[in-house]
Amino acid sequence: MADSFITTTVENRIAVVRFDRGNKANALSVEAMRQLTDAARQFHARPDVSAVILTGRADNFTLGADLKDPARASQKDEGLAQRRISLRAGPEMCEAWEKVDAITIMAIEGWCVGGGAALAVSCDLRVMATSARLYVPEVARGMNMSWGSIPRMTALVGPARAKRLAALCEKVDAETAHAWGLADAMSEDGGAVARAMEFAQTAAALPPTALKMVKHDVNVAALALSQATAHRDLEAFALMQQSEDYGEGIASFLEGRDPDFTGN
Repeated sequence: MADSFITTTVENRIAVVRFDRGNKANALSVEAMRQLTDAARQFHARPDVSAVILTGRADNFTLGADLKDPARASQKDEGLAQRRISLRAGPEMCEAWEKVDAITIMAIEGWCVGGGAALAVSCDLRVMATSARLYVPEVARGMNMSWGSIPRMTALVGPARAKRLAALCEKVDAETAHAWGLADAMSEDGGAVARAMEFAQTAAALPPTALKMVKHDVNVAALALSQATAHRDLEAFALMQQSEDYGEGIASFLEGRDPDFTGN
């Protein structure tokens, strides 16, 4: 049995889901993504829950994908058919959170990197502590940003800012994220969950069915073209895994040096 990285509490129509692997990186291993997916799916049919708060550790939400995860490392040796299946873990996690019936609120302390940012934009609202940061380094590591996150980011902040975030790999602090509309509220450090709880309590006091219907109406309107614009990102990622730049991006990160990209 794998260790559990998830704790969940439910009270007064509000659920709090905490993701904690027991170390500062709180990285997204394949097993962690599976557990986060399962955590979301338990709320797909919960009429007694109106809001779900997702949070991580007090120091970081996550530093991104676990590049040392043996399950992830083994994917590069798989054939394309199996790799396409293995690479669905991230997209399915984000989709599971997007499809939660209740209002979802991510409370972010510290860094929220890569796949963590993809997960953040899959939720309905985001609260960032003052010193929290969002960072999408995938392009800087020789890969494309996938998991269906590009249309979600674009819907939130517009095309130019989405390019700054996901193509130029700008590190976005809480104040900038709030100004862009990427974060819906800020809090003092250590207070992100408490601020998220304010949103959750508002949701819990409203008629639950009407609340959930409107949430999904907004999602359909905002993301009507998301499948058309994101359907290839998994295949693009599988292709990038075969490139020299992908290997160089991962190696340079693990070795702590500047990468030397060639476009190959």
